[in-house]
Amino acid sequence: MSFTHAFPIGTPGQIWGTTEKRQWLEQTRVKRSYFEEVVPKIEALKAKFDVTQYGELHYDNNPVGESRYPLFVLKTLNWQADKPTVLITGGVHGYETSGVHGALLFAQTKAQDYEAEFNFLIAPCISPWGYETINRWNPEALDPNRNFVANSPAQESAAIMKMVADSGLSILAHFDLHETTDTDELEFRPALAARDGIEYIKGSIPDGFYTVGDTDKDDDALQKAIIDSVRQVTHIAPADENNQIIGSDVTQEGVINYPLVDLGLCAGFTDCQYCTTTEVYPDSPKVTDDECNRAQVAAIVGGLDYIRSL
Repeated sequence: MSFTHAFPIGTPGQIWGTTEKRQWLEQTRVKRSYFEEVVPKIEALKAKFDVTQYGELHYDNNPVGESRYPLFVLKTLNWQADKPTVLITGGVHGYETSGVHGALLFAQTKAQDYEAEFNFLIAPCISPWGYETINRWNPEALDPNRNFVANSPAQESAAIMKMVADSGLSILAHFDLHETTDTDELEFRPALAARDGIEYIKGSIPDGFYTVGDTDKDDDALQKAIIDSVRQVTHIAPADENNQIIGSDVTQEGVINYPLVDLGLCAGFTDCQYCTTTEVYPDSPKVTDDECNRAQVAAIVGGLDYIRSL
């Protein structure tokens, strides 16, 4: 489906300054609770994982939401140094609900099936303020998923990068769980264009699941295994009339590739051998919230089954 939308903050053609960013922040609202919906699910997994706080977000003088958000990671309880490590991240964009709850559902229901082969690090909600306000950005109007770079200005990105770096672990595979929603075109891309002082050109939202691979990796077989696993739960996004999904060429059914490191994307920061960014479409009338969560689990399972078959 296609959208046309104008953004009410700022002057067309002019990059936002402090005033416009503050206006944007003040019009956001808390719509759900990280502390009530996410943290209890994390704490409930203490019998299965070593649950530790790896950081805390500090939003001083923030008029919306909390000023402090603890960040948690689930680590395999019976860690064995001779096993490869798999990183699972959710909620880099906090508004993408199944990224958060899909990561937690995998930890609750499937991780134990793979612990003979892999150690797991699972960070289920990297951007809790975004989760609470159902937002793509953080309070500084920064997109964490464009800021996985050295000396990152986004606290959310910097915190998870530091945790992985401090662990000294070599990451074999990284599953970064996302959604593509109708609000990407109705709200977030118009806001991005307004913030950066450029013209908003309407796009379209694919109806179905797809993955984003890395242009610098030969991982077509991994992406195919993920797609084949997910199709058992939900439908796969078709290419548009240009054989593209969200403006990028489709390399195989339901798969596009990005230069992950160059774009500062989460799935690229570990320099791992296998990586994917999942994209669930929760606004489809064909799916439920539960199916979206299970699609994320199916994506991880499909990828892990492929890796351990090699």
